Amino acid sequence: MVLKKLSRTVAIGVVALSFNVNAKTDYPVTIENCGTTQVYERAPTSVVTIGQAATEILYSLGLAETVKGTSVWFNDVLPEYATVDADIPRLADNDPSFEAVLGQRPEFVAAQYEWHVGKQGTVATREQFHDIGISTYNLPMDCDNKDNSVGPEGTRLDLFSTSSLYKSVTQLSTIFNVPEKGNELVRSLKSRERNAIERAKKAGADGRSAVFWFSSAAMEIDPFVAGQKGAAGYIMKTLGIKNVVQSDEEWPTVGWETIAKANPDIIVIAKMKRRRFPADDYHKKLEFLRSDPVTKEMKAVKNGNIIVMDALEMDSSIRVIRGLEQLTQAVEDIN
Repeated sequence: MVLKKLSRTVAIGVVALSFNVNAKTDYPVTIENCGTTQVYERAPTSVVTIGQAATEILYSLGLAETVKGTSVWFNDVLPEYATVDADIPRLADNDPSFEAVLGQRPEFVAAQYEWHVGKQGTVATREQFHDIGISTYNLPMDCDNKDNSVGPEGTRLDLFSTSSLYKSVTQLSTIFNVPEKGNELVRSLKSRERNAIERAKKAGADGRSAVFWFSSAAMEIDPFVAGQKGAAGYIMKTLGIKNVVQSDEEWPTVGWETIAKANPDIIVIAKMKRRRFPADDYHKKLEFLRSDPVTKEMKAVKNGNIIVMDALEMDSSIRVIRGLEQLTQAVEDIN
């Protein structure tokens, strides 16, 4: 939305599977995942997801029938999965309880963030699930090149890379015995990634600048904006767009005076269903940008170059490719 004119004991890091519609997983298969090793004798038949990103990857692989419950939602499900999602219990919009997860009798729990299922998991530790025979999987997008022992959201040690997205898809498709679907999905996502980059280059993205505003604890205080190393940082860097926020933190707080001084060409604001903070509402973000004495003078505000993007599209999820495409479109349409 733009507001303008507008493999056997495959100790998998990433499994290299050639495209073969008859490909099957050769069990038992060993998966190395976020510091944990698990062996699968067969594909799980019942899953609970803790995180929308994990849910939508499974849906994209055609595995909705295995999902017995979902939780932690930032946005509406992708339209193409609305029908199947409507029949799956939503255990919680935010963190589910350990008991709620167990109540669905899953064989497998897939989590988007280690803070939900990890050493200090707000839902449970991985060991708590393993002790009662439930396998766990954390998306590599939240642990590769990242130290999750530092604060609730962890610290990225290097720039987010879509290689961790493709690794997530490949590993899950291997676990669930649909490697050919994983291979096809990765090929499609990589093609879209390349196309967005080529379009942005032709549109003159190089030299443009942007800021991504996720939310704010209160409207009058410094906002949470995208730093250099997270998924939103990847989107900007990949398209050749300068991120005016220089911090390496994933979502640092930065004052509006500092942002206004940098005067980015484009402002991207997050749209989400969550309402933890007033600024979770993108309408309030827009109202603030257009009325605050500092922000209303920024050229992106004056020129109408404000892009509303689903929160999950600027986070480490399968939708990051959609985020890449949206920012490319904004560059093509920029005033």
